[in-house]
Amino acid sequence: MNHARFILEFAVDRDAFDMEAYISRGGFMGLRQALARPPAKVIAEVKSSGLRGRGGAGFPTGVKWESVQRHKEPYVVANADEGEPGTFKDRYIMEHAPYLLIEGMTIAGYAVGARRGFIYIRGEYPAIAKGLIKAVEDARKHHFLGEKILGTDYSFDISLRMGGGSYVVGDETALLNSLMGNRGYPMMKPPYPTEEGLWGHPTLVNNVETLAYVPAVFTKGASWFTQIGPEHSPGLKLFCVSGDVHAPGLYELPMGVPLHELLEAAGGVKGRLKAVQIGGTAGPVYDDRALSFPLDYDSLRAEGGALGSGAVVVMNHTRNMAEFLEVTTRFFSEESCGQCFPCRYGTRQLEFMARNIMMGKGKEEYLDEMREIVTTMSVASFCPFGKSVALPVGNVLDLFGDEIRTFIAHQRYVKEAG
Repeated sequence: MNHARFILEFAVDRDAFDMEAYISRGGFMGLRQALARPPAKVIAEVKSSGLRGRGGAGFPTGVKWESVQRHKEPYVVANADEGEPGTFKDRYIMEHAPYLLIEGMTIAGYAVGARRGFIYIRGEYPAIAKGLIKAVEDARKHHFLGEKILGTDYSFDISLRMGGGSYVVGDETALLNSLMGNRGYPMMKPPYPTEEGLWGHPTLVNNVETLAYVPAVFTKGASWFTQIGPEHSPGLKLFCVSGDVHAPGLYELPMGVPLHELLEAAGGVKGRLKAVQIGGTAGPVYDDRALSFPLDYDSLRAEGGALGSGAVVVMNHTRNMAEFLEVTTRFFSEESCGQCFPCRYGTRQLEFMARNIMMGKGKEEYLDEMREIVTTMSVASFCPFGKSVALPVGNVLDLFGDEIRTFIAHQRYVKEAG
């Protein structure tokens, strides 16, 4: 499959923290191009590229930058708290192309008028954090960070902060709370972080992958970016494929690529495709009709789902969906921050029933009760975490409810023919 690439063109397995090697491949050309323009034109270029946030929400990046109130000493934060199961794209960028993140953050800082930025990295990535600290120090030595960057009047610097292992801190407001030393609870919006974030200052929060694509907008041009993928979700995307495929891994493909083409790139499904979860644990579960789905924000929204982080977990005909339900509800129960009652109690009840099903103590009425719980959580939970449980649980019950009822009745899983 021939197609354009950007992040993988910069990614290397060895010497990823070699500054000279990065520069020799065209690194920091995007920053040089951006610093030659007024900040307003930098934002206009990002808007015209159509780049949308790669963290999950898909919000237009340039619009978000434009909303930052630059006269109030804003901050820039890279959300590197990559806790979504089946997602490893940000880890890959930080391990194999760390200077793309630093370059993208510096361009973002220049555009919104920030002088200081933070990389908030998950606590489970200590070795990567160590490498990033070295990369930041090297960028300072080469005048890509610090005072008067590349001889201009612009100054910007980056610090690292480690998370404590909370999944919920992937939410930008919970992340900001954690960054300020508070418990990582989500905050009410509005005000949005671009209006009032870190210590009351406007704060731009972008995902690592989003920031890593920013240099492409200035080295290759916004028009190059818009020519890739569908009109409303242009550009490239990193997809994380895991589960029952022959070649699990990371793939950089155009937005809008059909699922069957992504799975072909991953070597094909082992056996017969039974189910696929797109977008992470909070994403919906589909059967084989998903093979024709274009993988972009708008197309998946039209199918009642979300592209999310770009994680694709493949399950073949041998997988027991009652077990999938138990694993999913256990994850939500363990990761709920407990701030609001509907999520705190609801996730524990879901886990209790799903675990009983797997232990041979299941009741058929559990399935209706689970539907009632996720419906209540979708309207009463405080943050997107609690609201999102309805998608995976509801889809599994819709598509595989009969299989789970059979499992409850006979207390065993009858494997399907391949």
